[in-house]
Amino acid sequence: MNLYDSKKKLAAAGILCGVVAAILAYSGNPANMAFCIACFVRDMAGALGMHQAEVVQYARPEIVGLVLGAFAISAATKEYRSTAGSSPMIRFVLGMVIMIGSLVFLGCPLRMVIRMSAGDLNAWVALVGFVLGVATGTFALKQGFSLGRSHDTGKESGAVLPVLLVGILVLGVMGLLKASAAGPGSMHAPITLSLIGGLVFGALAQKSRMCFAGGIRDVILMKNFDLLTVIGGVFVVMLVFNVATGKFVPGFDTPGIIAHSNHIWNILGMYAVGFAAVLAGGCPLRQLILAGQGSSDAAVTVLGLFAGAALCHNLGLASSGTAMNAETGEVVAGAATPAGQAAVIICIIVCFVIAFTNKREKIK
Repeated sequence: MNLYDSKKKLAAAGILCGVVAAILAYSGNPANMAFCIACFVRDMAGALGMHQAEVVQYARPEIVGLVLGAFAISAATKEYRSTAGSSPMIRFVLGMVIMIGSLVFLGCPLRMVIRMSAGDLNAWVALVGFVLGVATGTFALKQGFSLGRSHDTGKESGAVLPVLLVGILVLGVMGLLKASAAGPGSMHAPITLSLIGGLVFGALAQKSRMCFAGGIRDVILMKNFDLLTVIGGVFVVMLVFNVATGKFVPGFDTPGIIAHSNHIWNILGMYAVGFAAVLAGGCPLRQLILAGQGSSDAAVTVLGLFAGAALCHNLGLASSGTAMNAETGEVVAGAATPAGQAAVIICIIVCFVIAFTNKREKIK
């Protein structure tokens, strides 16, 4: 069963994924976030004590569900294949770059689209950077960039990350991990609903090959708009949800949506994300799905996401969102921190070094 052989099937998959995100937002997840890979991985890193930002600590069942959903559907359809060995340390670094860029912007590509559907004009500005980053990565592919071939490994190797994530979820349910008492980390749908939502989203993403960076890459490389059909489905459903619930608020400095209007850093943050995602072979969502279907290379990238989240909050790289001062009622504009700005520049330089020093002809 494939969904990517028909645009109608892909659109349906996107619509169903959008419904999952809308249900989770309605049921307790932060409305402007709903389903964000970077934010949810950051929350899980906090739950594990990898950073001490108390407002973003929670073992998100959605992340576990995504990986398990991809694992289950790929095993059932005989697409599961345990592989590894394609430049793991570079992939780890790329995972860190993706997370740093995401937390400077305040969201992964999935959340960027969800923010766009809520009228957040900052996300539309960031889309420019993301497209340019994907285009730069695609240019590197045309110039011969490659991280080498992966090789088959024992089936147990591909199952390591899914098992670890299940363990994290169990520890979280038992109350043995950190959990936010306030802030975004305290906002979540019921555990069972979150897990089911993640499973459904993961299965659909695996069968549709959903990838936000891959959709733009395919347009540039092959003039193929198929993967954008899935993303369009998510956008349309979330747009309808936001309008129907009164959460569609067009503007830049809107309190409560966890965003900032430092446009250059929104653009550069998502430029780094798009660039690194193409080099790594997929956006954060795609990395989780690939890890679920057996890729240890993708699993290493996911570990890089966790490490990047820890760095962002331990070193003050993550941006702040526009907020309302509870005492004065004044709007306090969010901003990218000086450390975060410097980190983004470094990340972009690292991407250029990786992109143009790893050539197919050098790999034996």
